[in-house]
Amino acid sequence: MMYYMGFDIGGTKCAVVIGDEAGKILAKTKIATTTVNETLEQIFAIAESYAAEYHPVSVGISCGGPLDPDEGVILSPPNLPGWDHIEIVRMVKERLGLPAVLCNDANACALAEWRYGAGQGSKNMVFLTFGTGLGAGIIIDGKIYNGANGNAGEVGHIRLDRFGPVGYGKRGSFEGFASGGGIAQLGKTAVVEKLQAGKTTAYCRSFDELESVTAKSIAEAADAGDETALEVYGLCAEMLGYGLSILVDILNPEVIVIGSIFQRSAHLLRDRMDEIMRAECLPISYEAVRVVPAALAEDLGDKAALALAQSVGE
Repeated sequence: MMYYMGFDIGGTKCAVVIGDEAGKILAKTKIATTTVNETLEQIFAIAESYAAEYHPVSVGISCGGPLDPDEGVILSPPNLPGWDHIEIVRMVKERLGLPAVLCNDANACALAEWRYGAGQGSKNMVFLTFGTGLGAGIIIDGKIYNGANGNAGEVGHIRLDRFGPVGYGKRGSFEGFASGGGIAQLGKTAVVEKLQAGKTTAYCRSFDELESVTAKSIAEAADAGDETALEVYGLCAEMLGYGLSILVDILNPEVIVIGSIFQRSAHLLRDRMDEIMRAECLPISYEAVRVVPAALAEDLGDKAALALAQSVGE
């Protein structure tokens, strides 16, 4: 049995994990992300202890971008202030004597879902985060596709409409329509119209409640039958369908795996999404693709780092 080590580096917390070839997590330690030096020292102290006990063969490092995956360098991610040109792969080799690979978190999650989760058995897969934002990872012929400089898969930046909620710094973007933040924007716009007409919705009854509107509160109202909430999720589903159609026609994947909001609210999204895809996609490509919820849930970040470690040398 071979063991693998993963580092999941995030803006508020980091984790060091040990797992086996099937992605089973055997050991895990979480720490709070503080200063660069303090966080790295804690990570490596834990890693050295795990290495002595489990003798892993490689290390996978999952981190938000921007990164230079070819050189193994973290390049000033906005959620990690002070992490400027951190040569993390070199540090792993020097401190642990192990080969390592660095990858952005969305790509790493794609690899985990492909290796251990909903994308198992496919050769070509797209993973969408569909959480606070819309990150993506692309698997082509069983390999993560990074592009020319590590920025492949930024599908949230695609503009789907001239007008619409802002996501990824662009009005009417795919992320604007298909993310937690975008759904909240759509919900607030819809409820302002109602309130100005002297009406209310189940998720917002006054202007004072406007700032508390979230994708979750709108989904709960939609599940209870609120007409405005259902319209909001209907619009999200429609634009999700248009965005997925672009990916299907360009990449021709066997499966598209969608996380977070889609995992929880597929029943509010799938019918309209599928209607659009059926109309927009090349029929032969539409028939070849499945759109499924992510399978790894709360373990996704940890297993993403393990999947990276397992990819070393492949």
